[in-house]
Amino acid sequence: MAQAQLLQTISPNQVATDKRGHDYDLVIVGGGIIGLTLASALKDSGLSVLLIEAKVESAAVAKGQAYAVHMLSALIYQGIGVWDKILPHIEIYRRVRLSEADYPDVVEFTTADINTTDLGYVAEHQALLYPLREFIQDCPNVTYLCPAEVVNTHYHQDKVAIDIKVAGELRTVRSKLLVAADGSRSPIRQAAGIKTRGWKYWQSCIVAFVKPEKSHNNTAYEKFWSSGPFAILPLPGNRCRIVWTAPHEEAKALCALDDEQFLRELTRRFGDQMGKLELLGDRFIFQVQLMQSDRYALHRLALVGDAAHNCHPVGGQGLNLGIRDAAALAQVIQQAHQAGEDIGNIQILKRYERWRKRENLTILGFTDLLDRVFSNNFLPVMLVRRLGLSILRRVPVLRVYTLKLMIGLKGRTPELAQR
Repeated sequence: MAQAQLLQTISPNQVATDKRGHDYDLVIVGGGIIGLTLASALKDSGLSVLLIEAKVESAAVAKGQAYAVHMLSALIYQGIGVWDKILPHIEIYRRVRLSEADYPDVVEFTTADINTTDLGYVAEHQALLYPLREFIQDCPNVTYLCPAEVVNTHYHQDKVAIDIKVAGELRTVRSKLLVAADGSRSPIRQAAGIKTRGWKYWQSCIVAFVKPEKSHNNTAYEKFWSSGPFAILPLPGNRCRIVWTAPHEEAKALCALDDEQFLRELTRRFGDQMGKLELLGDRFIFQVQLMQSDRYALHRLALVGDAAHNCHPVGGQGLNLGIRDAAALAQVIQQAHQAGEDIGNIQILKRYERWRKRENLTILGFTDLLDRVFSNNFLPVMLVRRLGLSILRRVPVLRVYTLKLMIGLKGRTPELAQR
């Protein structure tokens, strides 16, 4: 897929300032998937949007990052109108197999559980990023500014002033609302003094692409080992994405192996269900953390995606929580705008915070519990979790509830996903 080349700069004749001194209704800092999703969701909102991104090429593209895209996220993208551009470049999965190491009780989720044709999708970073970039080219209310860097923010009662460095020049734009979509180390969040709670896990994740000898059969696997979860996600071209969680030192040692040794260890975890494995490209390692911001909103500021929260990668929840944040915030501010309300007012933004903070905390707790319950060899816990897997396999109502929670079909559904 060819990358969309987008570069816009701000000049006085491009900025229409309203009577109250606002150049834009909202400014989004961070032109990754979540920032682009929010801008795209506001296409027909009547709001003027400035989207600022510091880097022309995403580091996640360079590392070949890939994600599970849950059913609710797909419905949101359908509602935006960009899904048809995304779908040809991603892989569908129709089964999820959940198991503990070599324990024989395997829980299998299928499309029959929820009467759909698909359970979810797996997308490489660029398969989401590039169609979203192309989509906003057709959004007349969105200005995309890249590369550009926010160097300062000044919050006032009726606006926020944002100092931006573009091509070595400093420019200031004024907005009713600033949205931080600038990642887990969010400079915008830190500058606003919003504290976070959480911890770094004792684990790191190794990610890699492999090509199996046999078909992946559109099946996603989540295998729990005492050292951490091990996920196999299907991709186009009969490739798979491996997400291998292990204690830090073990993960570092695995990454230090040569390709032949690594493949030998990988096959032990992967199993022989797909035959011989071929390693594609480099391996990458990152530390796992859980984080929840104390606030998702202040006066004239809102946080979305990793700027607001991080969770353990088990279950592939992280990106999907951010997509739901973007859809929820778009809905809240669009409704406020249509009602003649100030979209940057804290009372408006608290509607978004109440909606998303509680739901995100539920998923953060769920992923943390999964990891802690399965990532140990304590005999009483092992017996309980194996009993739990057995019950989950044999009780359809519980299995369907768990599946719906995993793919986003529990909780409040954004209007975009209902179209």
